Amino acid sequence: MLRVLLVNDTEKPIGELRAALLAAGYEVLQEVASASSLLKAVESLQPDVVIVDVESPSRDTLEQLAVMHRHAPRPVVMFSGDSDDQLIRAVVGAGVTAYVVDGLAPARLAPIIQVALARFEQQSHVRRKLDEVQQQLLDRKQIDRAKGLLMEKRGMSESEAYAALRQQAMKQGLKLADVARQIIAMAELLG
Repeated sequence: MLRVLLVNDTEKPIGELRAALLAAGYEVLQEVASASSLLKAVESLQPDVVIVDVESPSRDTLEQLAVMHRHAPRPVVMFSGDSDDQLIRAVVGAGVTAYVVDGLAPARLAPIIQVALARFEQQSHVRRKLDEVQQQLLDRKQIDRAKGLLMEKRGMSESEAYAALRQQAMKQGLKLADVARQIIAMAELLG
């Protein structure tokens, strides 16, 4: 059973949305009255999905969603009455995975949430891959820098420097990049 956190950033009652979610079999957590307490609520309640109901998302709402997206990312579905193109881009940039304009039909609720979950998982996968590639690039730069230091300080060829790094990594049971970072730190310490 998916746990849903409701954020009501409008004057209208959110009871219809709550009833539709309960009827669709979701566990509805306590309602958050405004986006300003969103991150705290997400961290404490650990919802699977966040649903925001707004007339038109304010700058504060978008900022709070972006903060949540950085620190405690969750799929976010936003129901709004505003179809402005720039606003939609800003909403997506703040981490909203599904933006629905004009109306909430209870029959559409489950598919919208499923799309948001699938899109969030796909984005998370891409983000993890990007992080891996960035780490590999950083590791490669560190290894190249350590090789350069060994070549400069010890008069080694590139292949000899790489072999020395590899040998040290095996000897210490570390990754090559970790040994490279040690060498760079030691060179910085010694000047």
